[in-house]
Amino acid sequence: LSPITFFDTVYQMYIFYKYIITDYNTLVNKKRGKFMKNLKKEIFSYITIIGLALLLAVNYYVFIIENNFAPAGINGIATMLQYKTGFSISYVSLIVNIPLCVLFFFLIEKGYGFKSLVFTLVYSFAYLQLQKSGFDFLQYNAGGHDTIFPVIISGVLSGIVAGFALKNNSSSGGMELISKIINVKRPNTNFFIIVFTINAIIALVSLFVYSDKGTVDYKPVALCITYCFVSNYVGNYIIKGTKTAYQFTVITEHPEEISEELTSILRHGVTKITAEGAYSHKNKTVLLCVVNNSQVADFSKIISKYDNTFSYCETVNETFG
Repeated sequence: LSPITFFDTVYQMYIFYKYIITDYNTLVNKKRGKFMKNLKKEIFSYITIIGLALLLAVNYYVFIIENNFAPAGINGIATMLQYKTGFSISYVSLIVNIPLCVLFFFLIEKGYGFKSLVFTLVYSFAYLQLQKSGFDFLQYNAGGHDTIFPVIISGVLSGIVAGFALKNNSSSGGMELISKIINVKRPNTNFFIIVFTINAIIALVSLFVYSDKGTVDYKPVALCITYCFVSNYVGNYIIKGTKTAYQFTVITEHPEEISEELTSILRHGVTKITAEGAYSHKNKTVLLCVVNNSQVADFSKIISKYDNTFSYCETVNETFG
C-alpha cells in the first residue's frame, strides 16, 4: 500500500465520517426543533384550557346561578340541584366528569381524556373558590326582569368555551364527553338527538324546579331553550360546524399513512385518486374523505403531521347512504 493510497483512503474515511456526523447532527436538531415546537404548542393548549375553565366558572357564578334558570347538559342538572339543595355545582361536576374522563382516557384517547380532566378540575375548584370568595357584588342578578340579557351573555361565553375547548382537543365534560364517546364507538349514531332529548327533559324539569308554590312559571323553560340555542350556535360557529359534514380533498405524497390514520382514528372511509401535477408532472395521490363537524379539528391535526401535503375542505349540506 503506497503512501498516496493510504492517505487517500484516510481522507475518504474522514469525508465519510464528516457527512455521517453532519447528517446525524442535522437529524438531531430537526427532531429537537420539532419536539420544542410540539412542546410549546402543548403548553399553550393547556394554558388555553385552564383559561377556558376559569371563564366557565366565572360565567356560572356571575350570570347563571343568580337568575334562576338551568343551562344545558349535566351542568343544568347540577344548577337545579344547587338551587334546591345547596349542593354545589362543583361537587356534581367532579362526581360526574372524573369517571367519564378516566373512562375516556383508558378506552378511547388519552390526550382528550386528560385535558378534559384538567378542565373539570380547574372549573370545579375555581367555582368552589368563587362561592367562598364573597364576591357577590360581581353577580348579575336581573331580579326577574330582563333575564334574557344574562342568558344571552352566558350562552355566548359557554359557546366560546365549548368551541375553543374542542379546538384544543378537550371538552368541558358532561354531555360533550358523552357525545364524543358515542361518536367514537358508534360513528353513525346521531348524538344530537340524544343531546336534544336530554336538554328538553332538563328544560321541562326546570318548569317545576323554579316555579313558585301553586304557580307554573314558563320563563325558566324559555331561558333554558334560549341558552341552548345561543351556546350551540356560537360553539358551532367557532369550530365551523354549522353544516352537516365537510369533505376534505388532500393532495399528498403520504397516502397510505394518512389513509390508515383516517380510517383507524376517525373511522371514515377514504377514496384514493391517482393524479399528475400539471406543472411538475409528478405523480400524486388525491384523497377524498367526508367527516362530520365534530371531527374537523381531529382531521386537521392528522394532516398537519405530514410534509408535502395540501388539503382543503368543502361544506357538504347533506350526506346520503
